[in-house]
Amino acid sequence: MTAGLIAVVLLLAVAAYACAGGTDYGAGFWDLAAGGTERGERPRWLIGHAMAPVWEVNNVWLIFVLVIMWTGFPTFFQTVFSAMWLPLALAAVGMVLRGASFAFRKAARRLARRRQLGILFALSSLVTPFFLGAAAGGIASGRAAPGTTASAHVWVNPTSLLFGLLAVAATAFLGAVFLAGDARRFDVPDLVGYFRARALAALVAVAVLAVITLFVTHTDAPYVWHGLTHGAGLVFTLVAVAATCATAWLLTRTPGMPVRLTAVGVVAGAVIAWGLAQRPYLIPTSLTVADAAGAPSTLTWLVFVTLVAVALVGPAVFLLYWLDTHGELEELTDADLRASGPEPGETAGGG
Repeated sequence: MTAGLIAVVLLLAVAAYACAGGTDYGAGFWDLAAGGTERGERPRWLIGHAMAPVWEVNNVWLIFVLVIMWTGFPTFFQTVFSAMWLPLALAAVGMVLRGASFAFRKAARRLARRRQLGILFALSSLVTPFFLGAAAGGIASGRAAPGTTASAHVWVNPTSLLFGLLAVAATAFLGAVFLAGDARRFDVPDLVGYFRARALAALVAVAVLAVITLFVTHTDAPYVWHGLTHGAGLVFTLVAVAATCATAWLLTRTPGMPVRLTAVGVVAGAVIAWGLAQRPYLIPTSLTVADAAGAPSTLTWLVFVTLVAVALVGPAVFLLYWLDTHGELEELTDADLRASGPEPGETAGGG
């Protein structure tokens, strides 16, 4: 019972990271696709301006996922990281380089250095979701079974490659949807249409890749395919389909909060459908939730820690997102700093 509850928490945390972190990776994708320095200046300005307040906090979900895996399901953690250490290591390197290049790009004074850091940021935003998706495909296809030695076969296979491409397309879709809304918030009407068109194109790519992936899993990951087309997995698959249709319709109108919610529904619905399709396995058909679970006392403490995190961290993250979407986290300009300080020749107390 407790192991099943922690497995649900793990799945929801993965879905949260796919949506929150995926939006950031998608912004990096559009940074890469923005074009040359002059052509891509305005889209890149919006990307940097929109990401700056929240990009670090989205990795909280990834840390939570790793903690749940490591402590709640140690056998699962060991199996996955032993069999697929290479793609996961490449994804981790991409995260580090992405964060460093994003932070230093704004501070760099030389144009050539800013270009180099921008390229590194954009490429890392592409590489990281692909390898995370490829690792997920290795799990879904059952190739990362306990005792499996690390090899390319585990994560270079039809399901893994399609999961990787689907992860890139999904993050690009989320990033474009959120950037279209940010363009409206920052009163940049030309970029609203710019990112809305890209959101629609990415949504089409997601839908096409999802259909292809469903057909491929029929033979390459039959257990997951059966779960996606029956029971609870089918329910959330249909939720993702309905959210896709709603998002496509809303994107033809002025982007706002509703389209963000339906876009999140597309990705979250797909991730939850995948997780439920694997029941009762963490790795089909070799490692069940019960077999992978840690000690009962550890699981009990994990439930307690989760409740504490929901009570303390959840409201803080929600407040951060609310402040950001309401324009309360804008960076101070030189004019703001001059306006808030004493006039030249005056003391802080006046006179």
